[in-house]
Amino acid sequence: MAPAQPEALLVVVLGPTASGKTALSLALAERFHGEIVSCDSVAMYREFDIGTAKPTSSERGRAPHHLFDCVAPTSHITAGEYARQARQVLEEIKGRGHLPILVGGTGLYLRALLEGLFPGPQRSEELRERLREQAASRGGEYLHRVLRHLDRAAAEKIHANDTPKLIRAIEVCLASRQKMTELWQRGRDPLRGFRILRLGLDPDRQALYDRINRRAQQMFEAGLVEETRRLLEEYGVAAGPLSSLGYKQAVQLIRGELTREQALQAAQQAHRNYAKRQMTWFRRESEVHWLRGFGDDAQVQDQAAVKIETLLATDFRGSTRINHKNV
Repeated sequence: MAPAQPEALLVVVLGPTASGKTALSLALAERFHGEIVSCDSVAMYREFDIGTAKPTSSERGRAPHHLFDCVAPTSHITAGEYARQARQVLEEIKGRGHLPILVGGTGLYLRALLEGLFPGPQRSEELRERLREQAASRGGEYLHRVLRHLDRAAAEKIHANDTPKLIRAIEVCLASRQKMTELWQRGRDPLRGFRILRLGLDPDRQALYDRINRRAQQMFEAGLVEETRRLLEEYGVAAGPLSSLGYKQAVQLIRGELTREQALQAAQQAHRNYAKRQMTWFRRESEVHWLRGFGDDAQVQDQAAVKIETLLATDFRGSTRINHKNV
């Protein structure tokens, strides 16, 4: 009997914002003929460029990139929808005999892709719009009370100010006629057909914050406010990513709610807070190989490459191997 074919390798590069995930993914893609798949909920949107720190055109020329600039500014994509698209892309990359490299900092999207989500009902835009109107007129606390009545355990896990999650939780409870926490306990659909190597970037905290501050300042200098003004004029509040980090502060500047200096400082603080939340989330991920340093550090890149080389030598022995350069 012929030996079973080994599962293909999937490399996941995770870490906080500004930790150098793009640099590491590009270095690995060039060494191992990889293709990069975005796991960033905002980078998927077209026309949102400066504030998302997407790979530049020259960087995208170094390796194939997927799931960037694939969602219209006024559209919405859920974690489940992202997972379905990403899984299809991963299968296509595997079919080409290339190494898929998943890169990004959106923890929920990563979990949806790798572990699957609970079998919740489809979105109802009509219900969502009613809930948004209620949130606008009565405040987030009202939605939180509604959810507490429907599913107390779910309400305890969602902040009263997190309107999108409150709306989804209420939607799930009403549409399924079940508590969302009960649905969570049912079986999920994890990713199959891949052996997963999780590489986590763990730079020095103060050095990371310094980079975050510099990058936010560079975004403002590169025209973040002008980009935001154009998007606001063309799409208005219908463009959901305008509430994301950087863009939110730019909108406040445009509306006269903040000075330019205040907007910059608020953006820097928001990004630092986000980095803290990301690390808290990723620390809960299983089997992460943590790399001390930034992704653009040659030593970190070499350490990551050695881990991949070792797995490729083991997993693909006797099967179709991914071509790669010598490390």
